[in-house]
Amino acid sequence: MKLTELQGILRDNGIVGAGGAGFPTYAKLSEKADTIILNCAECEPLLKLHRQVLETHGQEIFEALDLISKTVNAKRICVALKKSYTEAANAIAPFIEFFPNIEICRLDDVYPAGDEVILTYEVTGRIVPPGDIPLSVGVMVLNVETVYNLYRAMNGRPVTRKYVTIAGEVENPVTVRVPIGVTVGEILALAGKITTSDPAFIIGGPMMGSLGTRANIVTKTTNAVLVLPSDHSLIRRRQAKTFIDMKRAMAACCQCSYCTSLCSRNLLGHPINPSEFMRVASNGITNDAAPYINAMYCSGCGLCEQYSCVQNLSPRMLLAACKAEMRKAGVKPQPIKDNLAINPNRPLRQVPMERLTSRIGLKKYNKPAPIIEAVPNFKKVTVLLSQHVGSPSVPIVKKGDIVTEKQLIAVAGEGLSVALHSPVNGKVTAIGKTAIIIEKQ
Repeated sequence: MKLTELQGILRDNGIVGAGGAGFPTYAKLSEKADTIILNCAECEPLLKLHRQVLETHGQEIFEALDLISKTVNAKRICVALKKSYTEAANAIAPFIEFFPNIEICRLDDVYPAGDEVILTYEVTGRIVPPGDIPLSVGVMVLNVETVYNLYRAMNGRPVTRKYVTIAGEVENPVTVRVPIGVTVGEILALAGKITTSDPAFIIGGPMMGSLGTRANIVTKTTNAVLVLPSDHSLIRRRQAKTFIDMKRAMAACCQCSYCTSLCSRNLLGHPINPSEFMRVASNGITNDAAPYINAMYCSGCGLCEQYSCVQNLSPRMLLAACKAEMRKAGVKPQPIKDNLAINPNRPLRQVPMERLTSRIGLKKYNKPAPIIEAVPNFKKVTVLLSQHVGSPSVPIVKKGDIVTEKQLIAVAGEGLSVALHSPVNGKVTAIGKTAIIIEKQ
């Protein structure tokens, strides 16, 4: 298959990075890649869906990987699994002999192993330059569910559903496959009763996810819904105000530098230095621009505030606020390719997942979340037109149209974009600037 043909299939079937970033996958494929990494590192605590999808659909995923590698002429395919994922490793072991170009790469149980920059180094030993992407060093990193979606697309099934792990204060933690466009409130019922009287919700992982409500819409990038008590530290930290975080930093930052010592990107030689940023920001220093500019290289993994800081400050939140202001001003991170050196203490400073899970108060929630493929029907879906990086999809249906599941309802917009398909059989009841609403008949 030609590369342009495969890219067209990906774009027309609405395939984007299902790991959370939402970057259109067709734009990620390139003949510059000599190595393909299947990312099954399951970066965040409590999330289980990627290893579960690999366990359940290993052969289909291997077939899709093989197709991609032959299309881009990649020489090596690595399935990256943490060492503790024995069930996933055992499930795919029988398929290895049929795909001689695929190998299993075992990773230490550390956070954030699923960061594609860190994953690239662990698998290949290559350092992705700060401000650049793995493809710059000949590596293509693909998410498990994304590759499974490609297999489905090759068999006439576009992206209309999403795997989501529901965990935390719920009666029966579970991973479900639900139509895109349903609400968080609707899928919560699939995990049984909520077991706290005052619940709050994190959409995504506990380290990098954001606060949400029952009204949040499930999209192509929704990986998890975590239910926690409203007074949990992870919830309270996300409710804090930036100016209060800054005041606290001004009063309490002791410049111990633990945030930098354990920074996952700094240990790879990237110029991000949270302790320097905290020093200049909390003291109002403006004649040293480097710490502000280098904030652009922060990956947002959250170790600095959730694990490292002895004063319980929020470097990540402040770095994120700085990055947002820099972007508004048109500042973009520039790739740095010279003088990159791995910190020799890196192996001793990696954070074990078990210890992190305990530190952030989630150990008691780390329970099995069995996967369920068949779920109850939903009466209505709200399909957002922008579920990916790039321009929104453009509707081609109108109010009152009767549509069937998998039918094309929006084409890719100009530039970087993908198509959208109906997740259900039903009637188009509303079309707005941001969404298409379809009600089942």
